[in-house]
Amino acid sequence: MKTAKEYKASLQKMRPNIYKFGELIKDVTTHPATKRTVEGHAQIFEAAHKPEYKDMLTTTSHLSGKPISRYLSIIQSPEDMIANVRMKRLMFNLTGTCTGGRCAGFNALNAMWATTYDMDHVLETSYHERLKKWLTDAQHRDITLAGALTDPKGDRSKTPSQQRDPDLSLRVVEQRDDGVVIRGAKVMICGVAASNEIFLMPGTGYKEPDKAYAFSCALPRDAENLTIIETRRPSDTRELEDGFDAPVDIGGITQSYLLFEDVFVPTERIFLNGEYAYSLPAVMTFVASYRSAIGGCVAGQGDVMVGAAALMARANGLSEKVFREKITQMIINNETTFGMGIAAGVLGTKHPSGMWIPNTLLSNVNKVHVGTLPYDTKRITQDIAGGIAETGCLPSCKDINDPRYGKLLQKYLQANCTGETRAKIARLIEWLTIGSGVPGCMHGGGSPDGAKLVINATTDMAHNIELAKRLANITENIQVEPKKK
Repeated sequence: MKTAKEYKASLQKMRPNIYKFGELIKDVTTHPATKRTVEGHAQIFEAAHKPEYKDMLTTTSHLSGKPISRYLSIIQSPEDMIANVRMKRLMFNLTGTCTGGRCAGFNALNAMWATTYDMDHVLETSYHERLKKWLTDAQHRDITLAGALTDPKGDRSKTPSQQRDPDLSLRVVEQRDDGVVIRGAKVMICGVAASNEIFLMPGTGYKEPDKAYAFSCALPRDAENLTIIETRRPSDTRELEDGFDAPVDIGGITQSYLLFEDVFVPTERIFLNGEYAYSLPAVMTFVASYRSAIGGCVAGQGDVMVGAAALMARANGLSEKVFREKITQMIINNETTFGMGIAAGVLGTKHPSGMWIPNTLLSNVNKVHVGTLPYDTKRITQDIAGGIAETGCLPSCKDINDPRYGKLLQKYLQANCTGETRAKIARLIEWLTIGSGVPGCMHGGGSPDGAKLVINATTDMAHNIELAKRLANITENIQVEPKKK
């Protein structure tokens, strides 16, 4: 398994194809816009070699029998899902933000593991065997794998083939004997700058007219004719500077638009190609595992916010006990999403492929909580911190250290600690609650409204009604006539 140094070296060998502010990023490991997300992902490699984290971050490959990163494994049991949720929480604890170059790719890989098995069983295709070979090689190379589902979509009232521009969802435009050519885009994709490869999946379920959009593959991040635009933009340029304005040198989040201008994908890397009936099952399997594990993600950052809020209280000369009720609510928020993620994982089912699929209902209930509770935690963090961390009035690191007036700023920033220390805490809180440290809680992995649709669809209302009727000894069949449109 790679070391952090070997991981960074693997990124430096790749063809530069990432742009930000019109500039080609020649080295993602050193450029200010991408180096912190690389450092965050590098911590995964460092932690995997530490005894206290090894069981959480590594496992044994069921394909080769060798030790591998858990991010390149197939989830096969409730214990694997528990480790997954705990792993996501740990990475937020260590980096303060998202390591999305591994999270979505991990879940996309697992979703297609089950989907390709089903296709091969019914359609007598060879997708599952292809995926096995690719995964065995990916584990051997210990790659970092991003996942990409979201398409631009265009007019939401129309299907992809009905759009004025057919490229508004990623599609196959040419079938060749040795592969296919794809065109379109994937948007708002996390962690691409820190990744070696990208695992593409359909963005939704499709029907026969849209079968060209039912496509899945894994391709190198630096594939020919693929251009990547980094879009994560802070409210100002301070996070691109050195010093505590970028409060976490060991973590950072990036988002990208992936522009596919006739990209060739060889056959051995294709895992879905026109079998539209399997696009929705693939997405739903992805949703089940992703929305379960994201409860650990936001709980992990919540842990950091609890600590930062308590630290600011002390910096202001107050015991955190003054804010006990508020901090208790923050802890409840964290453990609610974490516990729901664990429950969804434990109460899942075993797919015939061997993959463990978390409980769909509980995963989506967790997604609704993830779309609300972390924001409450952020609000309370700001409440405890006060205006220095919430109003945007904090002087920059450059100003605080300016030789002309920096000493005066530090003088007037001091409280129960030095002015610089108080400013560092405030900047961390600002970064965690309104800056680039904020992960996509609301819409990352899909919208809360979409989750609610799944909740309604997977709840057996008739069963619940029968429970109530039996307990009340009711035999009458009560129905409501549907309203005429």
